[in-house]
Amino acid sequence: MWKDLLFYFLVCFSVNAVGQNAGRKSFEFLQVPNNARLASLGGYNVSLSDRDVNFFYTNPALSSDSLSGEAAVGYQFYIADVGQATFSYAHKFSGIGTVAFGVQHLGYGKIKGYDPTGAEIGDFESGETLLCMSKSHQAGNFRIGATIKMAFSSISGYRANAVLVDFGGLFRHPAQDFSIGLVIKNLGFVVSEYSFTSNTKLPFDLQLGTTFKPEHMPVRFSFTAYGFGNPHAYSDPQSGVPEPGTLDKVLRSLNFGAEVLIHRNAALMIGYNYRIHQELKLEDTGGAAGLSFGFSLRVKTFELTLSRGTYVMGNAGYAFTLSKNIDKLLKRL
Repeated sequence: MWKDLLFYFLVCFSVNAVGQNAGRKSFEFLQVPNNARLASLGGYNVSLSDRDVNFFYTNPALSSDSLSGEAAVGYQFYIADVGQATFSYAHKFSGIGTVAFGVQHLGYGKIKGYDPTGAEIGDFESGETLLCMSKSHQAGNFRIGATIKMAFSSISGYRANAVLVDFGGLFRHPAQDFSIGLVIKNLGFVVSEYSFTSNTKLPFDLQLGTTFKPEHMPVRFSFTAYGFGNPHAYSDPQSGVPEPGTLDKVLRSLNFGAEVLIHRNAALMIGYNYRIHQELKLEDTGGAAGLSFGFSLRVKTFELTLSRGTYVMGNAGYAFTLSKNIDKLLKRL
């Protein structure tokens, strides 16, 4: 029962708490954080540059030649056998520079199927997969990038495919640890629909964020504004629930993340997403919904990142990402 409930929750609301409005669009798994560092920072970040090869998923301008050779694998654990696996790799080609590649798969496990009369007709394997390729270009203190993506969705026997593209930009201060990122996400078209009567809508979004570290403080802060591409980002007009106030709307569009830099090879991370908190809290208590934690540790050429994100009281998602520069290893083969 838990597996079926979580499946419908993921499809209609998204684990990343696009929440009450998310059921209006398909391919919402594209909004779910797909690596441990991003999950620990609240789920949204378009400005943390050159620190994780996985971040080209959030903004194609966040990948550069400095990440050439970096490979990362990760997995996120949810309830029952629902989980998400991610693989990323950046390779520098002569003549064209560094290109990042990625595969993301969110598996829902087996879901019970029913015919129109309500009779069981067996179990279905359900899941959604993303294949993507990204390229960025540096011009002084600015960097622009684009990611082309192919998304495949299979839910209880129904299938849909789409081609999408992200366009991103980044400004990095030449002397300070300060950057500003902007990304237009999930522009594209549906190649095939789930059925003849379905009208699939893609989760378009516009996101803007900044990352900065005060000069004499061992903490790096990130603020990201998101949800501008969704006219129903705050409430469902069909639900009968009044829209939040102006301040509440502003807070629901902001994601906060911070890294406590314990050592050059170790950091603690924390994130808070107010929208997740508001939409996933229980009626009698808010709990820790929307709050996430993480830890990263680099040992020689390996880096391990772990995260924990709380959704509702007693339920949390756990993720790990292992990364390493494998260029030298590939040259030996």
